[in-house]
Formats: sequence, C-alpha cells, structure tokens
Amino acid sequence: MSALEKALNHSKNIGIEESEIVFVRKKITTVRITDSKIIEIKQNFDKNYGMRLFHGKKIASVQTTNHQEIKKIIDSAFKTSLSLKPREFWRGLPHNIATKQLDGTFDEKLMKISCDEARDIAQNMINSTNNEKVDTITGSLNIVSEEFEIVNSNGLNLKDNATYISGIINAESEHGTIPVSGIGYACGRTLSNFSAEQIGNDAKIMCIESINPQKIDSNKYSIIFEPYSVGELLAFVIASNFNFKSFTETKSCFSNNFEDKIAIEKLSLIDDPHIPNGIGTKSFDDEGIETQKQNLIENGIFKNTFSNLFDSYKEGKQSSGNASRPSSPMGRSSEPIPMSSPHNLKINSGNISQEDMIKDTRQGLLVGRLWYTYAVNPIRGDFSCTARSGIRIIKDGKIKGPGKSVRIIHNLPAMLKNISEIGNNQRNVIQWASLPSVTPSIKAGNIAVSSI
Repeated sequence: MSALEKALNHSKNIGIEESEIVFVRKKITTVRITDSKIIEIKQNFDKNYGMRLFHGKKIASVQTTNHQEIKKIIDSAFKTSLSLKPREFWRGLPHNIATKQLDGTFDEKLMKISCDEARDIAQNMINSTNNEKVDTITGSLNIVSEEFEIVNSNGLNLKDNATYISGIINAESEHGTIPVSGIGYACGRTLSNFSAEQIGNDAKIMCIESINPQKIDSNKYSIIFEPYSVGELLAFVIASNFNFKSFTETKSCFSNNFEDKIAIEKLSLIDDPHIPNGIGTKSFDDEGIETQKQNLIENGIFKNTFSNLFDSYKEGKQSSGNASRPSSPMGRSSEPIPMSSPHNLKINSGNISQEDMIKDTRQGLLVGRLWYTYAVNPIRGDFSCTARSGIRIIKDGKIKGPGKSVRIIHNLPAMLKNISEIGNNQRNVIQWASLPSVTPSIKAGNIAVSSI
C-alpha cells in the first residue's frame, strides 16, 4: 500500500469526510553562470506531500517531506479544523477522470540528464555569447523532471510525469558611453526543441546593438514589444484581470466588461493547456479537473475567466480546471492550497513579420525586454514598467540606433484597443518563477514614455 493510500485510509478511519493527498517527486538540475563562467552545478532530489482535509465544510491543510509522519500530522490538522470557520459553499472534491500523457511534455533524456551533460549545455550558452564587445556573461540553466500524483477520497487517482528545461543569459558590455546589456532565453519540455546556441546569440546581438544608446525624448510613441517583453506584460499586468476571483470581487479592470469588446478584433488571448512543448501544458489541473482550452479574449471580446474549485464554489459556479500548485523554477509542487492560474497564455500569431512592423512605423521604439513591471492601479488597469536595455529607436520605418532607458506608465484597456499589428514570430516565454506564455511581437500606438 502506498503512502497516499495509507493517508486516505487513515483519514477515513478517523472520520474525515473528504481528503485530498498530493505527492511530488522532483529532480532539479541547476547550473549557475557568473563572470562568464560556470560557478555552480547542483542536483536536488525532493519528495513532498500535501494534504487538504474537509470535515463539516471546514478545510484544514498540511504539508510534509516525511511520509512516516503523515498519520500524525493528519491527526493534528483534524483537531485544528474543529476551530475553523465552515465554508458553507463547499460542494466537494472531484471524482476520477480518464487522462492521457500529452505529446511533448516528457523527455527521458531530460529525466536522466547528468551534471556533466547539463554543464555542456550551459557552456554552449556561454560560448555562443562570447564576443570581444561582451564583457560579462551571467545566467542560469534549469532542468526539472517530476512525478506528480493526486488522490482523493472520491476515488480520484491521477499521475503525470513531466520534464522542463529553461535557460537564460544576460550579456553585459562596457564598451560604450554607458553599460548596456542583452538577454537571451529559451524554454520548453524536451531537449530536442531547446537551443543553447540561440540563447547566447540572442543575448550577444541585443547587447552589442545596445552599445552607445541615444537619449529618447519624452513623448508618445508606437512601441513594438518583442515576445519576451510581451510575456512580461502577460504575466504581471494582463493575466490577473481574467482571474475569476478578481473578476467577481471587481478587482479586474474588466469586471464590468464581460462579453464586451475590450481589444481590437484581431486580438485573441487563449489559455491553452494542450500546446506541445508548452511549460504549462497538462491534461488535468492540480485538483484533478480535466483541463480545457478556452478563449479569454476572442476576436477582441472578453469571453472567459479562469478558476479553481474553491473560488468557483464560492460563487455557485464550476471550476474551469485552472487549479495550480506552482513550483520554482518550473512545474508542480505539493502546496496543499491551490491557487487559480492560467496554464499557457497564448496570443495567436498575426500575418506580419517584425521587420515589416518596423517598416510601417514612423516614430517608435522596439523594446526587447522590460523590468519592474507591475499594476499601479489594477482596478483602472494602470501599469508601470521600465525598458532598460534592448531598446531600438525607429524613425520613418528604419532602426536609427539603440535607445537609453525609459519608463512606461500606461493603461491596459487603452493599450489593447490601440494594438495595430500582431507579429508572426510566436515564441515560448517564461519569466522567472512566473506564468508561461506563447506570444509573438505586438505593436501598440499612442504610448507615453518618459526619459530616465
């Protein structure tokens, strides 16, 4: 009998009405790069258990790394639950479903990868970044393989094996008037679709092309956001507005706009949990609900939100299959209380290349990366971010040179209605310990920027 089965039996024997047990076994390989060399390679092996107990509509939760302590901590949590407030809206855990392993989510090569093999990948990242104008290279490579299992007292018993790989390089140069940098990144689920050379080459090009930046006058511009910067906006500004909890509590800037037009017609924002090689791809969510593709914005219209069981039940609704127990740097955890989160935020590709987007721009900026991105006033949709590197000044359809840092303070509803072009260069993007996305470049007009 497994530790999870013993935990379920013990919960039933002591009279707990419903119980949910989550188990995660992980192998995390991390390579750290500092001062243009590998300074650390390590592998961590973790096993964790998370439990939610439901009795009299009271909910208690516990977590442990020691399966021999499970019965003891269940007893303790059960006693604690007696003093908790009942959640009268709770309607029960899900029952078992039929699932299958999705394509492009597990790679035996990544599961078995050694420290030496990971070092070689990271060294390729460094080698492809090297250039006489690049002074310092920093970054990291993270490879995760995991076994996730969830069972509950309603007969649910699901397992999922997954692998993840993510690499990032920051190239810095002091060859010009001020220090500049460039970023390269790649992520996915299989080794065959991962290019260490692309990471280094992208970082090198962005860095070198940022040398000797010109001051950017405070003004309004058309801005072409490249995929990595779009991913930043999706993770830290856009996604939360489609969280069912935020929507019902009127904390979304679109809480009064359901089924209304909130963006240009050519924009569709999709939560797609079934994309091959997507960081957030999974066939069932972290409560055991079958995942489904859904349009959050469909041809400019606000169509859907995402939710978990708790937040849905609270409003008399059903979960959309978006319960998440996120882990760092990627994958799932045994966190006993799941949150609501999209799986893979995807913006459908357009028909125009980034080069043609530049040619169609009279006065604008090309922004490769953003920093310090956050909502200033979430209810209004106001947000702030800083472009510190990877900035190109566009004049009359041509790139005139690199630009210095600028601050962007803008409004999300206004930006979505002022998108003029969507590129055809869709890429996998994941910000550090944040939401995965699949997005192309986007061009939006009438954005005010301030010189720093």
